[in-house]
Amino acid sequence: MAADLLALRGITKSFGRVGVASGLDVTVSAGETLGIVGPNGAGKSSLFAIISGDLRPDSGTVTFDGTDVTRLPPHRRTRAGMGRTYQIPRPFEKMTVFENVLVCASEGGGRRKRAALELAASTLERSGLGPVANAPAGSLTLLQRKRLEVARGMATDPSLLLLDEVAGGLTEPEVAELVTLVRAVNAEGIAIVWIEHVVHALTATVDRLACLAGGRLVADGRPADVLADPLVRELYLGQAVTTGEDVA
Repeated sequence: MAADLLALRGITKSFGRVGVASGLDVTVSAGETLGIVGPNGAGKSSLFAIISGDLRPDSGTVTFDGTDVTRLPPHRRTRAGMGRTYQIPRPFEKMTVFENVLVCASEGGGRRKRAALELAASTLERSGLGPVANAPAGSLTLLQRKRLEVARGMATDPSLLLLDEVAGGLTEPEVAELVTLVRAVNAEGIAIVWIEHVVHALTATVDRLACLAGGRLVADGRPADVLADPLVRELYLGQAVTTGEDVA
């Protein structure tokens, strides 16, 4: 069995009387893909913030690549190999697509001069953004913005990439394109943790699926098994839960 690349042990976090994480244990192996689902308010965004360092837990530990990073700030985790995207893309709109990616390669990835340029150029091609490299980021379509958000995370040269609802707002054909991109990223050996409400995008992509509710992990396993769990189905009552046949 592969060693854990990421391990959260006993993670607890609350804001006053509102608990967003309660004794969470989550692990991700090198190269693995983990999808995270749950109703609104389940604690998914807080979990991402704890993993990335934007939020410090009240108790518990976050270990990444064998090192305790619980107290490390976000930029130190990025340099250690942890990339992430955000639910609402906020690129530097007046800068070109290439310049956006270059900033992440140099500042996030710690590359300098020629190495940063080469990483940025490679990332653009791998993410399918080569044809719009010189376009202002503010002129991109929503799908292109989503691709750019993934590309900016890739440009930090991560071993783990956190994807935060990158399929939201896309049409079904666009979701299929994004799934193809995420699969390609994972094929490079990059582990992925993906929070998403477009559940069939996850089931078409991930090795494991975890469901959060009330800051607790209520299910974790093969996607088909998790979606068949009566409690998970109850949590998603009134929402479409599909198994992935919709996405190529």
